[in-house]
Amino acid sequence: MMTVARNDLTPRRRVEIALHGGHSDRVPFTMYENKVPQCAAERELRNRGMCIVNRQAPVVRVHRPNVTVRSETFANNGRQLCRTFYETKLGTVSTLNEPAGFTTWRHETMFKSPGDYKVLRFIVDDEQYEPCYDQFLKAQEAFGEDVILRASFGLEPLQSLISGNMIDMERFAMEWMDRRDEILALYEVIVRKRRELYPMVAQSPAGQANYGGNVVPAMIGREVFEQHYVPHYNEAADVMHQHGKIIGCHYDDNCRLLADLIGATDLDYIEAFTPAPDTDMTLSQARQAWPDKVLWINFPSSVHLQPDDEVQRTAFDLLEETGSMDGLIMGVTEDVPEHRWQDSCRAIMDGLDEHARRRPERYR
Repeated sequence: MMTVARNDLTPRRRVEIALHGGHSDRVPFTMYENKVPQCAAERELRNRGMCIVNRQAPVVRVHRPNVTVRSETFANNGRQLCRTFYETKLGTVSTLNEPAGFTTWRHETMFKSPGDYKVLRFIVDDEQYEPCYDQFLKAQEAFGEDVILRASFGLEPLQSLISGNMIDMERFAMEWMDRRDEILALYEVIVRKRRELYPMVAQSPAGQANYGGNVVPAMIGREVFEQHYVPHYNEAADVMHQHGKIIGCHYDDNCRLLADLIGATDLDYIEAFTPAPDTDMTLSQARQAWPDKVLWINFPSSVHLQPDDEVQRTAFDLLEETGSMDGLIMGVTEDVPEHRWQDSCRAIMDGLDEHARRRPERYR
């Protein structure tokens, strides 16, 4: 693994080094762009080395030339709701969402009845892709060295039918039992369209891309994961690796059930892994299960509510668990309570700095 001296290291460069399996003068600390408001405290954290992970600069544009999309916003019992219609020659489907500050509540997905399958297949098949690399490069230049841009392939084909905007999780489970042939027919269309994206993302200026995530192992199970997830990770990874790029997945749930299967994939990094006490695996267990993968973890969300000294101690102790500092990034990928994010993030960085100071031999 490579080790890089501390001279002229920027927040982004520290993350890039870790993503390629190395380490520098400290473990990088990252936050999603929508988890930290732009303010004095955010500026302070970036001055200390925090790197913002921005996922909003696309490398590919998506068009649906034969789908008309229109939205209607209305009030209901004091709440603002938005219904979006997707009109095709085979019929119309709609979603119902409620904007809620930093997130959106999904009240209805596109799928309402079996007759909607043909419409959903049409909508997916109608997608056309074109590179927008110039937009990505302009964003990268504008944000500078304390932001890293990350591309995406979207959700895994089957996962897009579970946590996407087409079918909700409960309805998917029923359709999987009652009309699996319809689910798999739609899945195959998504697989084919994802394959169009692989070379476009791999040839883009982005150095890394996520493929899916938010997998719930207790729902998916080992057989479905091995049949309908693993092959797509490996296929996309093969294309990415041909172009010198890396690929990862957002695993933030209990991972023990799938740990060996995840470890056998060609994914380069495991992003958003959340160690115990919030899941069923410790960081040291994750290192043992995935020795050849970079761990880009999510700091345990429950700990944000603890006093600052406990937050700092947890950050320090997590690094103590891992042994080597190679291929390790501390991140925040979930929402932090508004009254806690500033002090908690400062404390996390204090813990990382303390570890670099007290364990200098691990960073040589």
